[in-house]
Amino acid sequence: MEKKTLSILGLGSRSTLFYLAELNKLYLKKKGGYSTCPFTLLNTNFDGINSLLPHPSKPLEKITQQYITDLEKMEGEYLLIPNITLHETIDRLNISKHILHPIHLTVSKIKQFNWDTVVLFGSTHSMESTYIRSILNSNGIQVILPSLEDMSSIDDVRKQVYNKTEPKDLIDNYHSLIEKYSKTAPVVLGCTELSILKPKLPHKHLLDMAQVQIEAAVDCVL
Repeated sequence: MEKKTLSILGLGSRSTLFYLAELNKLYLKKKGGYSTCPFTLLNTNFDGINSLLPHPSKPLEKITQQYITDLEKMEGEYLLIPNITLHETIDRLNISKHILHPIHLTVSKIKQFNWDTVVLFGSTHSMESTYIRSILNSNGIQVILPSLEDMSSIDDVRKQVYNKTEPKDLIDNYHSLIEKYSKTAPVVLGCTELSILKPKLPHKHLLDMAQVQIEAAVDCVL
């Protein structure tokens, strides 16, 4: 990939810090020395955006477009948005620069792995809505959803991570659900809060949309 410059939209504090830490970790691993990933950051008042999520709406489009317009004025040719759900609204906006789109990048990864079926983990909204599933389906990828009971447990992980209140038993149960469903088909994480608590050891049947974004971002700036 041709070297480009990167701009990041700062959203929820924990998810944004997770992205920044992972960007720096991966960049250091590839570049060596005392390297840190070069980027520009535009921080938002996330409360204004979060109060309108998860459903797309004209008010959400308006506030997001304002931030994207300001972000486009910065030097980055590639834009990184550290919130999977917000991309449904991002898709509706006028954007002149290149978005590192987590779902489209994930589709490319799934095709590289020759997977034709995946299990989707995300927020209740992401699992129940057609947004992510329709993009995967249109690329010939079948999507399996967890049971209603397990979907509720997965969404509880998201809420607890967002509130920074996750207990160890919740983490253990989350990891056991990944193991359970990865026996059926590879599991795709479509929520940044789930990315934060994913198993630390590599898992050949686990694909993290946030990590896919991060890898693409680092490739841009190397």
